Amino acid sequence: MNLSLTQRLSAVFAALLLACCGASAWLQVRSNAMHEKEVVQGLSRGLAAYIGRNALLVDQSALDPVALRQLFGQLMVLNPSVEVYLLDDAGRIRGHDAPIGHLIRDRVDLAPVKALIDGGALPILGEDPRSATARKVFSAAPLRQGGYIYVVLMGETHDKLAAQATENSVLRTTLWSMALVAALGLVAGLVAFALITRPLRRLTQAMRQFNSGGVPQAAVAAPEQRDEIAALETAFRQMADRIEAQWRTLTQQDQERREMVANISHDLRTPLASLHGYLETLSLKADKLGPEERQRYLAIALAQSVKVGGLAQSLFELARLEHGMVQPAPEDFSIVDLTQDVLEKFALPAQAKHLQLRAGLPPALPAVTADLGMIERVMTNLLDNAIRHTPAEGVVEVDLAYRDGKVAVTVSDNGPGIPPALRESLFQRPFPSGGAHRGGGLGLLIVQRMLQLNHSQVRLVEGASGTTLCFELRVAGVPKSIG
Repeated sequence: MNLSLTQRLSAVFAALLLACCGASAWLQVRSNAMHEKEVVQGLSRGLAAYIGRNALLVDQSALDPVALRQLFGQLMVLNPSVEVYLLDDAGRIRGHDAPIGHLIRDRVDLAPVKALIDGGALPILGEDPRSATARKVFSAAPLRQGGYIYVVLMGETHDKLAAQATENSVLRTTLWSMALVAALGLVAGLVAFALITRPLRRLTQAMRQFNSGGVPQAAVAAPEQRDEIAALETAFRQMADRIEAQWRTLTQQDQERREMVANISHDLRTPLASLHGYLETLSLKADKLGPEERQRYLAIALAQSVKVGGLAQSLFELARLEHGMVQPAPEDFSIVDLTQDVLEKFALPAQAKHLQLRAGLPPALPAVTADLGMIERVMTNLLDNAIRHTPAEGVVEVDLAYRDGKVAVTVSDNGPGIPPALRESLFQRPFPSGGAHRGGGLGLLIVQRMLQLNHSQVRLVEGASGTTLCFELRVAGVPKSIG
């Protein structure tokens, strides 16, 4: 049977409830019966002794059968539930008033008789002469002449009347009581199981939805779950959210990787085609070209070759950074000295474009802690971008400032600035989107990765004229902030 957990729990609970109700009813009936026997035996305990003291059961030397049967008959008329027997010292039946064929036993075990005479705890059950297996409450007393008076207190007539009463009233009451208790218990159990398994049903639904490719509904945040099932449900939903976020990230990264490869292929194809064209021209028309024209073709080919080499080097460097093949080696150094060295390196290119290089270097600036080579590469890339995108007679400036235990490095220019459509994706992988380039190029991506390895990041300063990029470095001796 393909049953749900709630249905299986309900079926098991219903079976156990019915079994418990049946056992309870049986115990109740048995307890009532034993209580009745104890009360009857306690009330009639002295009946046999009374009969023995007041009845003439024997003549001068032997039993008087006529008087015995007459007495027994009178007693059974007065109380139809009792059956009177005369026993000898061995327990053999010497006198009775049972109808012919009703007497099954010819003797009675005397152990229960002696236990009753000695004052044993009630109820004490003795053998029933009219049954091969039944044991009933009785009254017994010894006779002066020898033997015992044995009175079965709940005899054959009592059993018949009790059976009829049970069939007509007690049994119906017991069954109805059991049915009522079972019904109420079953309803309570079903409600309890429904409440208990509700988180499991929600969790099952969420897992099926997740398995079919959907996104489970986000769980409501809770400080702590005491319910283990609810805690499991919350943990699964959080796990599903993390997996979904990671899957979206991986999908996005894979898409960006594919588009970046396409973009890089496009960027490489142009200089390679140009390089190939000029080299082919030099090869086919070597005898027809003059020295000046040949030199110009060679210069263009060399420039394209340098461009291809730079792209290949940037790709190689970015791959090493993103795959953890490059680890920073922090050291304390002067950011002022490093800034001056980088500015000197770009003095000639800036002069060639008629640009002004300015530096804002405050006195007594503390040393910083970072990877010196990476920070030099970061400043080189930022200055190279600024010089390339600043028109002639423009200004490129590097400013250093100390604030809150860090040194801020700002590189700015008065060029055309970053278009608003590209600002959000400035530090992402560059690839063509809708025919235009998205992202800030491999140089800015390398800058971002290197700064992340040094627990920093580059950001675009909004509202400034031209383009202004800024990053911060920890001052030497200041602990790294958590987070």
